Amino acid sequence: MAAYMRSMICLVSIERNVFLHSRGSGVIVETKRYVRGLRRNPVRVLFPENEADKVVKPRPQPAGRDVHREKGQQVKAAIKHPEEEFVKARSNVQETTKHAHVTGTKDQIDGLRFERAFPGDKRLGKLVSITRSRTFREHQGKILLEGRRLICDALNAGANPHMVFFSTADRLRELPLDKLKRATLVKVKFEDIKIWSDVVAPQGVIAIFARPDPLRLNFGYKGDSVPLSLICDNIRDPGNLGTMLRCAAAAGCHDVLLTKGCVDAWEPKVLRAAMGAHFRLPIYQSLSWDDMEKHLPKSVTVHVADSSCGADRSEEIKNLQVNVSHKTLKAGDYGWVSTRSNRNNVRYEEYDSDTDSDCEERAQSLPTVDSKLYHESWAQSPTALVIGGETHGLSVDAVQLAEKTSGHRLFIPVAPDMDSLNSAMAASILLFEGRKQLLKLT
Repeated sequence: MAAYMRSMICLVSIERNVFLHSRGSGVIVETKRYVRGLRRNPVRVLFPENEADKVVKPRPQPAGRDVHREKGQQVKAAIKHPEEEFVKARSNVQETTKHAHVTGTKDQIDGLRFERAFPGDKRLGKLVSITRSRTFREHQGKILLEGRRLICDALNAGANPHMVFFSTADRLRELPLDKLKRATLVKVKFEDIKIWSDVVAPQGVIAIFARPDPLRLNFGYKGDSVPLSLICDNIRDPGNLGTMLRCAAAAGCHDVLLTKGCVDAWEPKVLRAAMGAHFRLPIYQSLSWDDMEKHLPKSVTVHVADSSCGADRSEEIKNLQVNVSHKTLKAGDYGWVSTRSNRNNVRYEEYDSDTDSDCEERAQSLPTVDSKLYHESWAQSPTALVIGGETHGLSVDAVQLAEKTSGHRLFIPVAPDMDSLNSAMAASILLFEGRKQLLKLT
């Protein structure tokens, strides 16, 4: 050992002298250090292959100089191809992880196999964020349902589940398990569901379903329905549309028809406000007014809800029609009709013509529909009720359809100094009044 230390000190001193001697000539000599760690013998070697339990013990080493020669060759081989060794190790780890994901994370609940989500599993967040987009729901044909009651209603109606995320086994047992045999069940942490849930107090279960077809769903309680249809015209608020769907299901309506200007009926906010109404009566959305008549009976009478057709308003409209030469009339002057007939081809034009003939033509082109109080007799045959949005009101096409079918403008009187009722509240009053009148006929 003393001889070895003396040789090292001599080597360092020689290199120092060379470095100092060459400094004046501008040449720098880099010193080298030799590590003796390579000469240490490993205790055991573990390989990241599928045979993880196997332990390779080192071979007995020969004596003499062959030991150092063999170790030097192994070190050179490892340094020669470091990238290949890294790729092989990474592929082995991926195969091991994949094998564990397939075989080691599945369990059973009452005969149904489910998967346990790994830490960092992004399937829940990815599906929830994508299904919140209307474009994805329409193109991919998938919807998101949250909560035990809504999922049970969908399964009982015959909807097709694709994937169900749940936090505990008790939450999964609350669902009809016999209808989840084809679905993929994934158990996740409740914290993950709470992050991606829209409600304040999530129930711990979220499901992805195929977008239901109203012609294939099994709607119960058909015997309690009446020949009454609800037409939603440009309902943009999700809460209002969900409440109107809930009222239509409660009143026993035959179906609900939505125009192209309405909000998506399968939006999560609409689903929560409707409380399962989507699976209790057919809902047809994104319909044009030409297709609207195809979903209605031939002997139907279409009525429109109008909040501005009281006695005082009717006199005002008559005065406007008499004095048409003194004032330019627009569709919005009537209060119960929108200025835009077709939402696809909207053009904003100014009524700047001063001729009396143009004013008379525009006044004559507006449909003429008589008004009635909501409690008067108006539902005496298959009936359809049109409810307009609070922002744009009824469209011209809706009033023209009411005029064509000899319908009426239904008016709900309110206390003075009050503008009107909410569209969802007005729909509930008119729908239950129509149900009462139709039941009297039977």
